[in-house]
Amino acid sequence: MEWTGARYADTPTVEVGTWIDGTPEQVWSFVSDVALMPELSGELQTVRWNDGVTGPALGHTFVGRNRNDSLGEWETTSVIVEYEQPRVFGWAVGDPEEPSTSWRFTLEPENGGTRLTQWMRMGPGRSGLSFAIERMPEKEQKIVFVRLRDLERALTATVGGIKDRVEAAR
Repeated sequence: MEWTGARYADTPTVEVGTWIDGTPEQVWSFVSDVALMPELSGELQTVRWNDGVTGPALGHTFVGRNRNDSLGEWETTSVIVEYEQPRVFGWAVGDPEEPSTSWRFTLEPENGGTRLTQWMRMGPGRSGLSFAIERMPEKEQKIVFVRLRDLERALTATVGGIKDRVEAAR
């Protein structure tokens, strides 16, 4: 990732993608399995569904417990805001009208397989990063850049892990 100079209020984004030798339906079963995500993430430790639901659907919520050496431990509640099987799976962290982050997987048929893209956006709502920026406002751009770089690595590992699982299951 190259330096962008973005500030948190710019709602910066990260996007990564890969081609997977599998149909969108095969990829979807892994993408929409939020319980799988802790296995693919160095930060997300656990996920549990709320309100007695056991799977994804528009409006369903889940709690993610996270851990990061620099940021500590925290829990977030996410709301599924996009659910178009097997094309788009997206969720907002916190208030869907003003999320702290937004996440999305997009699946598109491509060359007999699937193009899987994962995207995330910081803000516009407050997050744990907001507290770090308030403590060191002169370092805001560096704080945002370092977090975006970490997230880019994490997203790359996630789509790579999904690719490995889909192709191993064929």
